[in-house]
Amino acid sequence: MSYAKRFLLFIFVQIHLMLNFLFILGGLVLLIAGGNWLLKAAVDLSLKLKIPKIVIGMTVVSFATSAPELIVSINAALDGFPDLALGNVVGSNIANLGLVLAITILLSPIDVSKSFYTTDWPVMMIASLLFFFFIYFDGVLEQYEGIVMVVFLFLFLVYLLRFQKPAVIDEEDEPDVMLPTYKTALFLGLGGGALWGGSELLISGAVGMATVFGVSERIIAITIVSVGTSIPELAASIIAVIKKEKAISLGNLIGSNIFNLLAVLGITSIITPITVMDQGLLTNDIFWMLGISFLILPLVFIPKGLRLGWRDGLVLISIYLAFIYVTIG
Repeated sequence: MSYAKRFLLFIFVQIHLMLNFLFILGGLVLLIAGGNWLLKAAVDLSLKLKIPKIVIGMTVVSFATSAPELIVSINAALDGFPDLALGNVVGSNIANLGLVLAITILLSPIDVSKSFYTTDWPVMMIASLLFFFFIYFDGVLEQYEGIVMVVFLFLFLVYLLRFQKPAVIDEEDEPDVMLPTYKTALFLGLGGGALWGGSELLISGAVGMATVFGVSERIIAITIVSVGTSIPELAASIIAVIKKEKAISLGNLIGSNIFNLLAVLGITSIITPITVMDQGLLTNDIFWMLGISFLILPLVFIPKGLRLGWRDGLVLISIYLAFIYVTIG
């Protein structure tokens, strides 16, 4: 190949790379904006329907904040990229604990409530193990398995609403001012459109990036896409630390992980079964997810009971960096 052809090929690859990066960036911006718009509309609809705030917080808000992951996973699975759907969720769960929680407790220690070991952590481990047993042996998340996961989530929510009401923190800084109906409809339309458009851009950019670098969609999903969909939690955590509020607790992040597994993968597999394409998800990623999820329990009790400090943050971020190194390497 002549020098001129090599140069043109190099320029073409760089342009292709930059376009894919812009697609990913634009997709993430739309997903974050769409999630916020959908959340506003969902909460306002709940207020209009006179649904109690406790129910809004534990159901509507949780589903709305999981919407970016849900839309990306459904769209990826329907478009024929199941590893993007799986890698996005598994990577997000690892990033929530190894990156978001780590940065939060490096900036400021957090106290952990009793519900961590009575409810949150056990349910997260059951959800993680349920997902593991459903997908590890045959490499497929079937429709009936998705139904089991969604039913388990429903039972968990019913339990929370019936027995854990005192544990729910009411956000006093959110006034119950209802929006005009046209604004609710506008936020609903904008949110849904931005989520779908953002997921299309993100998937297109991720697949293109994987092609340029010659890696699988799983690698891109488990690193770039998963961190991208964890950005809202990270931003909220940093803002909470700056404002000296404990708005983001360990329970919030564990709740996000439970919803990612049971709602996102459960609903996606009900719509279309998800088949593992890259075996690295079963031989590597899923074990990192189980390992870091389990590790949170001893970290919470050692050295001081029900408290996470900067040493725990160093342990978690070291594990996350090791995971990225092993996965990419």
